[in-house]
Amino acid sequence: MGADALPATNGAHREEPVPAGKLVAWAVLVTALIALAYTANAASPGPPDNDVLYQYSTAIAAAVQYALMLAIVLAISRGLSRETLGFRRPGSWPGALGLTLAGVAGIWAAGAILNVFLKAGEEQGLVPDGWDSARAGAFAANFVVIAIVAPIVEETTYRGLGYAAVSSAFGSWAAILVTGIAFGLSHGLVVGLPVLSLFGVILAALRWRAGSLYPPIILHAVFNAVALIAAVTFNGGGL
Repeated sequence: MGADALPATNGAHREEPVPAGKLVAWAVLVTALIALAYTANAASPGPPDNDVLYQYSTAIAAAVQYALMLAIVLAISRGLSRETLGFRRPGSWPGALGLTLAGVAGIWAAGAILNVFLKAGEEQGLVPDGWDSARAGAFAANFVVIAIVAPIVEETTYRGLGYAAVSSAFGSWAAILVTGIAFGLSHGLVVGLPVLSLFGVILAALRWRAGSLYPPIILHAVFNAVALIAAVTFNGGGL
């Protein structure tokens, strides 16, 4: 790890050194994801369809995208231990769950405040106008992808490989900031960038503090799941 690495506390272990080549490969992957996201959003002919989560095609396309993304990340990670990627038990599960709950509260509070000025949820345009029981199957498929698949793949990408690679070269502070901002940029949004980057920083800080990738996955999954449920229940909100 870099000389400015944060001290390991509450189970935050020191990972094995990560070869510089893997950091470069991760940076290339993330740069490509960011470029594709902004290009796709810029090429969009108009506002996103609010009914996309009621379409099976949305879930299928997203699942394929995440499968390819995970395959590339695993290929880059070849030779690294599961522990280095963060797949290990936290030093204390009660402590980790407490930090996770604090993270949920923090991002909801910050998101609510920023959304008053930025209206980030409207920019992403994924939230349905309300519940449609006739298309519950398609919504359930998208729920699984967004609340389960996406958190696992994205956390493995950013707080797993990304955090390990950046932390090994530049230290934990850099890993928290770089992976957090990269996560925000990868969504291809402008108005929503501050909220998403803050969310990424909170997830990375949780990864460091808990010494495990599992708490960030849980936090990410809970956030996405609650946002989806709130969207169809209260006809508002956003991911």
